[in-house]
Amino acid sequence: MSAVAVFDAAINRAAAGIPAAFTARHASGGVLRFDPVAWCQDAIAGDPALLERCTGPTLDVGCGPGRLTGALTADGRPALGIDISAAAVRLARSRGAAALQRDVFDPVPGIGRWRHLLLADGNIGIGGDPHRLLRRCRRLLAPDGLLHAELAAPGTPAWSGTATVQTPGGAGNPLRWASVPLGNVAALAAASAMSVLDTWTEADRWFATLTPR
Repeated sequence: MSAVAVFDAAINRAAAGIPAAFTARHASGGVLRFDPVAWCQDAIAGDPALLERCTGPTLDVGCGPGRLTGALTADGRPALGIDISAAAVRLARSRGAAALQRDVFDPVPGIGRWRHLLLADGNIGIGGDPHRLLRRCRRLLAPDGLLHAELAAPGTPAWSGTATVQTPGGAGNPLRWASVPLGNVAALAAASAMSVLDTWTEADRWFATLTPR
C-alpha cells in the first residue's frame, strides 16, 4: 500500500467515525502516532494561536480534511490547502475550503508569493527529508513570508527517512517521514537559508515561525 493509500484509508475511516489512528516506526526506534480523527474535527486545542499568525494569503501544506484551511476561509482570510490524499481534499472542499490534490514538490499555485505557509500536525515530516522540504517551502514563500511549523516536543528523538506504518488493518507499509523536535529547528532552518523568528507552545503542541534569510 502506498503512502497515498495509507492516508486515504485512514481519513475515510476517521470521517466515518471509525478509529483510524496509526503509527510510523523508524529503524532508530523513533515512533510517531497519527490521529486522523483529530484532523477531521472543526478545531483542536492550540489551533487559535497558530491561525492568528496567518494574516495574509496562506498555503496549508498537507491540509488533510481542511480543518485549518476551512477555519481561515470562514474568517475571510485567503487560504489554499494541498494534500496528496484525494479523500482529504474531498473533505476539505466539503468544508468550503479551496483545496488541491497536490504534492508540495509538484507545481503549486503562487510560487514565491505566499505570505504564510502552514506545516501543522507534524507535516514538517513530509517526504522524510526536512532540509528538502524547508528549501521547497522557502521557494514557495514571498521574500518576507512566514512559515509556521508544528514540531515534536523537546527531547523527542529526531529521525528521518523511511518508517514502517502500522494501521488498524495491518503493518509493513513504508512511509517516508521525519520527526523534528523543537531543539533541532534552529539548525534545520539555518541549513535551509531560513531563520527562526519565534517559538511557542500551547496545549502540549510545539511551534516555530521561520522566515527566509
